[in-house]
Amino acid sequence: MLQLLPQNDIVTPNTQTPSEAVDYINSYIDNYHCENMTVDISFMNVLDACYVSTLCSTKHYIKYPQGKINWKISSELIREFNKDLELGNTDYI
Repeated sequence: MLQLLPQNDIVTPNTQTPSEAVDYINSYIDNYHCENMTVDISFMNVLDACYVSTLCSTKHYIKYPQGKINWKISSELIREFNKDLELGNTDYI
């Protein structure tokens, strides 16, 4: 079976609404082989970015326990907020 590969290496949600961004990223995880991926949420505020990265990292971990998501963020506060959750598949850049 052939699978279409994404056009570029960085996934960027096309919305600023957190719930729509989660749906967009989760759909991407469902439809593509993306064991290692990069997601740009640097345009989101701190609370929205924490929400999106936590939910999508969990979804990604369920499908790819050995995979990694690199989150492109705008503030180190997001890393600090999520560090206590011990999401083992996330890196913040």
